Amino acid sequence: MIIFPAVDIKDGQAVRLRRGQADAVTVFSPDPVAMAVKWQEMGARFLHIVDLDGAFAGSEVNLPLISRMRNELSIPVQVGGGIRSEATARKYVDAGADRCIIGTMALEDPDGYAALCAALPGKIGVSLDAEDGRLKTKGWVADSGLTIDDVLPRLEKTGTAFLVYTDIDRDGMQTGVNIAALAALAKKSRVPVIAAGGVATLDDIKVLYPLSQTANLEGAISGRALYEGTLDLKEAMAWIAAREQSAGTPA
Repeated sequence: MIIFPAVDIKDGQAVRLRRGQADAVTVFSPDPVAMAVKWQEMGARFLHIVDLDGAFAGSEVNLPLISRMRNELSIPVQVGGGIRSEATARKYVDAGADRCIIGTMALEDPDGYAALCAALPGKIGVSLDAEDGRLKTKGWVADSGLTIDDVLPRLEKTGTAFLVYTDIDRDGMQTGVNIAALAALAKKSRVPVIAAGGVATLDDIKVLYPLSQTANLEGAISGRALYEGTLDLKEAMAWIAAREQSAGTPA
């Protein structure tokens, strides 16, 4: 099970939002590159980067900054936020992104999304951002009118490499994960699932961990909790490693 520290970029700074609201922002560092390096030095195995400006604008606003960040890291990174075309995805891959996360395009342009998966096999995942069971797009400000059950079969068939499930009501709120919804998805999905939204303490990791053994959970993304210290990255990784060593599974 992987813990993905999140570096969310807005106005050139590392921030966290509450429930994805652009006006509910907390700045945690003026230097996202230094923050990314810090998480790597603390033992992170994979980094989750979001271009929040890009998510709202629909373009690769922070590509130069993310490219600099990637050049300073040796661990893999996945990038999301405003990737709504094959051309944009290729820019990120060319800049060193190991995986790209698609939201709006996957829900609103099925044919274009399928072509993207074919063009960049194994590198494209989908962010399923749900509020009251309905999926949101365009930086969580538009209602797609769809549910996970509506789109999951198509996403699996078109070559989606992984899914990121976010409970919007819990994102940045440190209220714990929506374990019922996440477990339902991880058990029926044929592709790996990453939990996001509400991962606040080691107890949340302990609740999620069994799904990495019995269902298709790859890991969990955490942002505010890591920055504010309610979740200690080293402690959580050590806890996971101990369980996986005793179970004989890779950490």
